[in-house]
Amino acid sequence: MQKLCIVLLLAAALASCAEQKKETSAAPLLLKSPAGDSCAEPYLFTDAKGIAHLSWVEKKGKTSTLFFSSLQNEQWSTPVAVSSGNNWFVNWADYPSTDNGKTWSNATILHDDGKKAEHGFVSIIPYNDQFMVSWLDGRKTAMEGEHSGHEGHHGEMTLRAALLDKKGIKTKEWELDGRICDCCQTTIAVTTNGPVVVYRDRSDEEIRDMSIVRIVNGEWTQPKTIFADEWKIAGCPVNGPRADAIGNNLAIAWFSMKDKNAEVKVIFSADGGANFQQPVKIDEGKAIGRVDLVMLDERTAVVSWMEGATIKAVKVHADGKKDQPVVIAESSDTRSSGFPQMTKAGNKLIFAWTDSKAKSIKLAALQL
Repeated sequence: MQKLCIVLLLAAALASCAEQKKETSAAPLLLKSPAGDSCAEPYLFTDAKGIAHLSWVEKKGKTSTLFFSSLQNEQWSTPVAVSSGNNWFVNWADYPSTDNGKTWSNATILHDDGKKAEHGFVSIIPYNDQFMVSWLDGRKTAMEGEHSGHEGHHGEMTLRAALLDKKGIKTKEWELDGRICDCCQTTIAVTTNGPVVVYRDRSDEEIRDMSIVRIVNGEWTQPKTIFADEWKIAGCPVNGPRADAIGNNLAIAWFSMKDKNAEVKVIFSADGGANFQQPVKIDEGKAIGRVDLVMLDERTAVVSWMEGATIKAVKVHADGKKDQPVVIAESSDTRSSGFPQMTKAGNKLIFAWTDSKAKSIKLAALQL
């Protein structure tokens, strides 16, 4: 009888290992990309109908063109040129954002301060019958002339937000924070309570942790640190957060490197960002950040990040548990490889990233 119990226990253990191996052996399926050659800066977005959209920038000579395509019936639509120009400053970390692609207004300048300074790293999301936009605004930096890098900053970078109507006309604008990190992306999510903007802040002591501002009863709250990493750094790491929300359940992923200890974390809130649980560390020791995040349900999120040159994704639960990471693709840790993108479409996760060697955009799908 004892031998029979041992055999049964071994069989159960082997079955469990086999099941775990099956769970972690899921491989993404490469998709044909609608983007051509000399393309980079992909951005993925899923609309309210569950249709995934991809935008990217194509550079031919001195001309940069923003293209757009939608995934329908397992195929990407014919790319549409949204806007083009020969005076764009195309940044490896400043990827474009889009609406649902049915109609496009004429391109306009979002900021109207008239200053020759950096304005960029835009986030945009539908909000009621308008669009909520946030961006890094350099009107206080007093930078003159051409872009000259971080060392050209003389004042503080600020965080601003605005509401745009469907014609692209600005209806409201706010300064949300008067001193923030110089070149990290912002991210917006809409909770039941209202929009939230998450960004890398900057204290007088050069602590650059993640902060959140929220609309409560029609007014923006004061900036609040979501978790005190206490990362002190005298320059911008160019590594912003990503957030997503379902109802008042909010999840945020970000990169930090206090004392040269690189980490990717995700944190959950059940009250629209007013309070947060303890963060969950998801990296495997060689993280370089470049995160994205999608909520699957009110208690579960998928986070993607780069572990060295490898793009990985993992399912994380609000109770602190996490599944085994999945390798999405091998990329490059150079700046030209940009920031991998992720979105949920139906029962699949769609990934996009820049192949810096081939100067093209690669796509993959992972079954949930």
